[in-house]
Amino acid sequence: MLNAQVWLLALADLREVARNRWTIVAALGFALVSASLTLAASAGGSEGFGPAAAGLINIELIAVPLFALIVGALAFVRDRERGTYAYMRALPITLRELYVSKWITVAAQVSAVVLAGFAGAFAAMSLAGVSGGDVGGAVQFAALTWLLAIACAAIGIGISTAVSRSPTALGAAIAAWLLLVIFGDLGVMATALVTRMNVSVLLALTSVNPAEAYKIASVAALSGSVDVLGAGGRLAADTFGAGVMPIMVAVLLAWTLAALFAGWRFLSRRSDA
Repeated sequence: MLNAQVWLLALADLREVARNRWTIVAALGFALVSASLTLAASAGGSEGFGPAAAGLINIELIAVPLFALIVGALAFVRDRERGTYAYMRALPITLRELYVSKWITVAAQVSAVVLAGFAGAFAAMSLAGVSGGDVGGAVQFAALTWLLAIACAAIGIGISTAVSRSPTALGAAIAAWLLLVIFGDLGVMATALVTRMNVSVLLALTSVNPAEAYKIASVAALSGSVDVLGAGGRLAADTFGAGVMPIMVAVLLAWTLAALFAGWRFLSRRSDA
């Protein structure tokens, strides 16, 4: 599947991405915010990365999914509106090759932004003189943030294959972001209050949300325990035990694979495919 044509298409898209000011501004902004939070929280050098973790988790739960969803949602829609998609379909390439190359481009774009953010955080950690143990937790945290970004980008790709206009794609991406990041917890809690939901079911519904899975796994990576999340964290620890981290990672991977599969199904069934 990853033949020369796929990489040539991806490289052509990546050259355009490299000239995209929005991506550059997003990367620089994420790096600056991450570095500022880390440096401010670790100014004394003795506290390490821990005090910056809460702020970074909250920032990334808001910014990373939104950016990834929008980038993914515009992937195919933008090409359709500019006529590039029709031109690409006229070339001797398969629809599968086009889909894979577009996914590589989107994944590379969001990965670059996440990498820039944590490059800033690690630079600040170096300036603050944090310990090696903190660096290990930060590396796991960065990997989890990348998985969240990839999962949300895949969801965005699914949106992009299902709609035809940029305003619709942007609206759907923002709606997905609100559902996953803002309303997900509120909806589950409201349902639990109305239906007197069993706590195990409540935990399951919370855990399948990629944003919540990311938060639980990040806290586990940075603190070694999810008890700091309160009663919910203790329930997760009691239910999943040592499997908390692998299960949350599996949730993020499952969302990525499911969204990519759905996107392929939408694209292959379109009349203009």
